[in-house]
Amino acid sequence: MTNPNHATGPTGRSIGREWLVGVLATLVAITSVVLGRHFRHLANHSDTLVAGAALVLVISGIYAVRYLARAVGRAIVRQSSLSAGATARLVIDGVGVVAMIFGLFGVLGVSLQHLLIGAGVTGVIVGIAAQQSLANVFAAVVLLFARPFVVGEQIRIRSGVLGVLDVEVLGAGLTYVTVRTEDGVLKIPNSVMLSSGIGRPHGDNAAH
Repeated sequence: MTNPNHATGPTGRSIGREWLVGVLATLVAITSVVLGRHFRHLANHSDTLVAGAALVLVISGIYAVRYLARAVGRAIVRQSSLSAGATARLVIDGVGVVAMIFGLFGVLGVSLQHLLIGAGVTGVIVGIAAQQSLANVFAAVVLLFARPFVVGEQIRIRSGVLGVLDVEVLGAGLTYVTVRTEDGVLKIPNSVMLSSGIGRPHGDNAAH
């Protein structure tokens, strides 16, 4: 199966440039956090310096997250599929934004202890309410790295929920894996796919 985002010279140079910008922006962001925390303890002009460090952190952090997510996403697309690349970009975006926010709190001197306590209580409530959705998202990440199947492949699914199905994988996202069965197109939750046995219709090269 031909990958629509096949590697070419311009694409390779573009990915290299995105890696370079992402890494440099990350180094600038880390430096701004270190300097911002140092400036916060200075007696003279500390407010101006801290504000400047915070501004640099936000700008460099945005560039770092954007370019690193794009570079990783493109690299995964070249090796796997568009949906896998999109999933990786989303995960990196989320982790990067959280890291940038915590770095900003450190520069501004916001108490992380109180925030973490509040966030912990809120997280428990949200986690209970969105348990199934979060399970599908985490399952998507595991499937992305484990790669028991690829888009376009014919596989056999053995599941206590679905029974035994011979399907063609049409796509994989954050919540569902889309497959084609004899009866039509079916969307299977990622958590169900992760807990299923996955192999080939003729029983060879079992993947899971």
